[in-house]
Amino acid sequence: MVVVALGVTWILDGLEVTLTGALAGVLKETSTLGLSNTEIGSASSAYLVGAVVGALFFGWLTDRLGRRLLFFITLAIYLLATAATALAWNFWSFALFRIATGAGIGGEAAAVSSTIQELIPARMRGWTDLAINGSFWIGAAIGAAGSIVLLDPTTIDPAIGWRLAYLTGAVLGLAIFFMRFWIPESPRWLMTHGRARRAEAIVAEIESRSLSGDRDAAPDIPTQDPRTQKMRPKVRLHARSHTSLAQVAETLLRTYPQRTAVGLSLMASQAFFYNAIFFTYALILTDFYGVPVGSVGWYLLPFAAGNFLGPLLLGRLFDTLGRKTMIGATYAISGLLLAGTGYLFARDIVSVQMLTVAWMIIFFFASAAASSAYLTVSEIFPLEIRALAIAFFYAVGTGVGGVVAPWLLGTLIDTGSRVSVAAGYYLGAALMIAAASVEWRWGIAAERRPLEEVCRPLTFID
Repeated sequence: MVVVALGVTWILDGLEVTLTGALAGVLKETSTLGLSNTEIGSASSAYLVGAVVGALFFGWLTDRLGRRLLFFITLAIYLLATAATALAWNFWSFALFRIATGAGIGGEAAAVSSTIQELIPARMRGWTDLAINGSFWIGAAIGAAGSIVLLDPTTIDPAIGWRLAYLTGAVLGLAIFFMRFWIPESPRWLMTHGRARRAEAIVAEIESRSLSGDRDAAPDIPTQDPRTQKMRPKVRLHARSHTSLAQVAETLLRTYPQRTAVGLSLMASQAFFYNAIFFTYALILTDFYGVPVGSVGWYLLPFAAGNFLGPLLLGRLFDTLGRKTMIGATYAISGLLLAGTGYLFARDIVSVQMLTVAWMIIFFFASAAASSAYLTVSEIFPLEIRALAIAFFYAVGTGVGGVVAPWLLGTLIDTGSRVSVAAGYYLGAALMIAAASVEWRWGIAAERRPLEEVCRPLTFID
């Protein structure tokens, strides 16, 4: 229930991102919104700007008011905004509604990611987190399949179909909204906010379900070290209502500067890598390969399959071989493969089918890499600032890498030059390889360790 009700955030994000890419061609037609390539790239950037603002604001509220309240609020904002997108009448209204949609998704990322980390046992935290993040591509597949049907002129007028496509997110989100009533508040958050009895009641309920047969439902209770089999000493903590922004900044910049560097490099590089390619893939297909607008979804489906299978199949290695090994390897492999594909694209020696296969292979590794970035920033900082830390790295990474990327690639595509587009790919490859080096040097071995051991909570008393 936790995985489904909370993991849907990434499904919705994948749906929204895919729709923007898959609908790019039809949104350029005068019978719809008549957008240019630059305006489509700008609208994609607007979505990411909203995600950045939403992540920061709602991440801050999540640490103050609780995980559970905020993942209801952010989902409600998403529902209203994505439904409004279907009613857009020009570029400015479309961009405005995309900003609001992004704000809801960005807030979801902070609230949901922190909740998942605090409810999933340490022994399977890596695989579970990567699998949930990989569900982004289930949403991508839904968006791609929906665009095939809704943009087929023999089925429905594309001028109406693109509006119906955006409504699919609202329908899916509404169903999940009611499922979340069964998700409890994070016991860890309750403990640090002086609500010990409520936390104990939730843990007892989860334990009872575990004893009745669902062993994976057992909470991560760090009373015994699984490596030494010795009992860990009991700890005391000082409950607080919130953590000041000054202490958040001090924790990130002075207490854990190397961890902050790791988080920024991983998040920014994967954001540029993904958004540069995925937001503009439909434009590559239509402008360089002459693929009809209504057929773009067929090329997105195998792309989504590679992205989904990567975290699912590689995820357990992050818990066994370790974080540093797997994160560094997936980032480096992704960068090298993208550089090679960019070279072939620039020389015009890859067909559209070959390019699709190349993306499947590249993003099999890149999807696991990107998911591991979210896993990293949600594990390596104190519990009291976890949601805001996730929001900060999401916001900075997305702002630096994500907002610029669609605009840059959209502009490069408008030149009509394969060499110019390949230059954008080379930049994304270089960022991924650089991030791999940072992870290998300063990454944290968080596999199979309780969160309190990975990073000591600020409220612990010596």
